[in-house]
Amino acid sequence: MPAPRKYPDELRERAVREVRSTGRPVAHVARELGIHKEALRSWVRQAEADAGERDDRLTSAERDELKELRKENAELRRANEILKAASVFFAPRRSTVPGRGRAGGAPSGGVIDHLRDKGLGVDPVCRVLDLSPSTYFACKTRPKSARRLRDEELIPLVTAVWEDSGRTYDARRVTRALARAGHRVARCTVERLMRQVGIEGFIRGQRRRTTIHEPAAPRPPDLVNRRFAAERPNQLWLADLTYIRTWSGWVYVAFVLDAYSRRIVGRQVANHMRTDLPLDALEMALWRQKIKKDADLIHHSDRGQYVSIRYTERLAEVGASASVGSVADSYDNAMAEALNGTFKAELIDHQGPWRDFDEVERAVFQWVAWYNGERLHSALGYVPPDEYEQAYWTRQEQVPQTA
Repeated sequence: MPAPRKYPDELRERAVREVRSTGRPVAHVARELGIHKEALRSWVRQAEADAGERDDRLTSAERDELKELRKENAELRRANEILKAASVFFAPRRSTVPGRGRAGGAPSGGVIDHLRDKGLGVDPVCRVLDLSPSTYFACKTRPKSARRLRDEELIPLVTAVWEDSGRTYDARRVTRALARAGHRVARCTVERLMRQVGIEGFIRGQRRRTTIHEPAAPRPPDLVNRRFAAERPNQLWLADLTYIRTWSGWVYVAFVLDAYSRRIVGRQVANHMRTDLPLDALEMALWRQKIKKDADLIHHSDRGQYVSIRYTERLAEVGASASVGSVADSYDNAMAEALNGTFKAELIDHQGPWRDFDEVERAVFQWVAWYNGERLHSALGYVPPDEYEQAYWTRQEQVPQTA
């Protein structure tokens, strides 16, 4: 007959007392009482330790204390694991990965689901995070509200627009992009959903100075005087250049921007800052916009390479009026500076670091195509520059027919 798994306390005390008081062998007493001899031997040794007769075993009190300490230690380790796993939802840092946002973005149900899937248990998680298990289970069983159903429908749309923008659109542009796609959503709703899934638009950084002032150098007058307004395409162009740090050295990019449509009409990438860099960007703009002589065009820039002899002569060949702002004053070329800031924030800083010139050149080509053809511009009523400029030419074609 197999020995029972647990012996009564009275039987244990009687067996130990019999062995210790009579000195009979453990095996004989165990056989008489129907106890496994090794179990009885262990009881006897423990009784001797409790009586202070041996030092190779812990007393019962010490064993109970050790058991409680181990239990408490296990609970602390589990609590630490829960807090560590939950920190991904409550960290105050900005994140570009959906589902990894700020503290206010993750509802408690999502936190508990995430930790439960990691095998941590609902009750321990709620106890550590001071949440209510009953509320969690009630939320799981009750029908979804209309707002929750609407959120589940909109979250994939919001995330898709944000991803398509290269993870650069903020709530304002996401809202406009959804409206263009036929989804009427309030901006506050988009802001809330973006916080909930942990995504946000990219924030611009600062720009370094790339022009060194030469007081003795002659320069054209400032024909713009900080009024960056145009009534038609190819009336006012703004030019500037910026820099990119790569693992293999510096890379420089020159842009020519049309003030009417905010369209990048010319660009060039090089590993130097010689006059050829902005001049090549200008040549692209002249070719793409089919600029001919006497086009009544104003070309505005800062100093530097833009006041070189070769550059000013090329402007004179097409009858463009050169306009130059002051050095170290970003307001004199604010629109071009804003383009550089957008370029650095949405591409260079966002997707860097960069390996070499070739990688930057490919990325600039793709970004300019997206900027002109797809990016929603707030100053244009949230339409892309290409579409805005094409709308102008379409209206011009309809005027003679109407007349």
